[in-house]
Amino acid sequence: MAAAMVRKPVILRSSDDIFEFPGTGVSLGDMVLDFIEEVEVSPEFNTTSGSDEDDENSCGVEENKAFWEEQDQLLQATLCKSSSVESKIRQATKEALREINSSSEEYCVCARPVTGGCWKCLRTEICKRLIDSGYNCVICKSKWRSSTNAPAGEHTYLEVLDKSSKRGEISVAIELNFRAEFEMARASENYNRLISWLPEVFVGKAERLRALIKILCCAAKKCMKEKKMHLGPWRKHKYMQAKWFGTLERSTPGSLPVGFSHGPPKPKASILAFDLLDVAMAQGLHCSSTAVEVL
Repeated sequence: MAAAMVRKPVILRSSDDIFEFPGTGVSLGDMVLDFIEEVEVSPEFNTTSGSDEDDENSCGVEENKAFWEEQDQLLQATLCKSSSVESKIRQATKEALREINSSSEEYCVCARPVTGGCWKCLRTEICKRLIDSGYNCVICKSKWRSSTNAPAGEHTYLEVLDKSSKRGEISVAIELNFRAEFEMARASENYNRLISWLPEVFVGKAERLRALIKILCCAAKKCMKEKKMHLGPWRKHKYMQAKWFGTLERSTPGSLPVGFSHGPPKPKASILAFDLLDVAMAQGLHCSSTAVEVL
């Protein structure tokens, strides 16, 4: 049989004295060293530590999965809610877009027309068609000042004011480029899947729009946190909400904004309408009254 390994006693010196337990041959140093080695190599300790980390990672994955599933359900449920007023305006907007796209006439009337049209002229054209269809449609420009949480900005969209409801006047927003407002270049797969549910053209009441903004901004914050990236101030809830609920200025195509004066324009002074004879006489000068014809 192989000879048993005998550990040399570890001697702890204190004033040249040897600390050893009497009758055992085991020193205090041996006991301490054995305990340290057991802790370092014990499979129980290693297994437990790894299990805790795996459990934490597993919980994190499950929590993320539950979050995105919940956001999907909330978003789809909010998008499905639609009143009869919203449905009618949505259908009228789709018909207006279909007519514009099928027409050979260019609707862009800018000084330098954009090939395929521009958003400004498209909004104006759709607003005109909705007005012709009997809807009280206006062009809304939302403006907001800068703050500690968000920079200043402005945003333009359409709005239909419906007075047929028993609850009074209902405001229905029309955003022609709704999905693009929430798209992010470095978004995660979960966030992009959520955005894919959004319609390109949104037509809905204020309360439904507020709910969508809250869901999407919460998802954007979670997405950036998972990717360990900073969320830009223009992506935060306060900024996105200001786009549709800031200080509004309403106008109709070819008119001044609602609330502005529609009185006759002030006459502009012209040298051709300036009576030099009256001025000269007022100053005591003698001038000929011969009229001069302006060719």
